[in-house]
Amino acid sequence: QVQLVESGGGLVQAGGSLRLSCAASGRILRINVMGWHRQAPGKQRELVATITSGGTTNYADSVKGRFLISRDNAKNTVYLQMNSLKPDDTAVYYCAADGLLFGPRRDFSSWGQGTQVTVSS
Repeated sequence: QVQLVESGGGLVQAGGSLRLSCAASGRILRINVMGWHRQAPGKQRELVATITSGGTTNYADSVKGRFLISRDNAKNTVYLQMNSLKPDDTAVYYCAADGLLFGPRRDFSSWGQGTQVTVSS
């Protein structure tokens, strides 16, 4: 019932920047937490960053100081500004959101389809 659509991935050289976007749509009454996770080939999916509706953020140690997560609550959209990218940041990046639906009210937890980020050395 909730669709998450990511955009902004691509190929960039080490040291470059990319900005990911993720827009949520559906019978959304409220989104509590939005976030980004990533999965590199042969590795488990890992958390990159999260942000609450009040703006509280949390980052993986590996991206602190380089990535910035933000959101537009009116648009149900979350962004991930990625700077000083490294080859180790290469992965499929997934958007995630959880919150409350209306009609009838119930919790939801959804994932996007993923967007590829490739950082060349």
